[in-house]
Amino acid sequence: MVAVGRLKEKFLVDGVAEFLKRIKPFSKIEVREISECRTIEEEGQKLLAQVPRDSWLCVLDVAGVALTSEEFAKKIAGLNLRGISNLTFLIGGAFGLSEKVRTAADFRLSLSPMTFTHQMARLILVEQIYRAFKINRGEPYHY
Repeated sequence: MVAVGRLKEKFLVDGVAEFLKRIKPFSKIEVREISECRTIEEEGQKLLAQVPRDSWLCVLDVAGVALTSEEFAKKIAGLNLRGISNLTFLIGGAFGLSEKVRTAADFRLSLSPMTFTHQMARLILVEQIYRAFKINRGEPYHY
C-alpha cells in the first residue's frame, strides 16, 4: 500500500496497526508513505515511483468502481487464480489523484459515494483487505 502523508490521529494509527497485524497470517503487507506535495502531478509522480513494476495497481478513486466486500474478495481471489500475487493499493492525498495515476491503474476502486479523508480511507481499506482474506477462506468475520 502506498499512501500520501502520515497518519496523525491515534485512533487511525491504532486501527491500521490492528488490521495490518490481522493480515500478516494471510499475506505480507507493507505500507509506504510519501510526503504531501504542492501539486497532485508531483504527488502522482512520487506515488507511482513507489509501485513495483510487476505489481497490479489499484487506486482509490471517488470515480472508481464501488464493490461490495464480497465482490472485492472475489476480485482479489480472481487475481490470485491468474497468478497475480503482488498487489499495490494507492491512496492519494487530500486533493485527489493526477490523471497520470488514474491512467496507470489496473483498477480504480471507490470505497463509497461518500467522501472520506485520505487518512480514514487507509483504515477502511486495510479493514476490507482483511475482510477479503476472511471471506475467501470461508472464515467468519463477524464475532
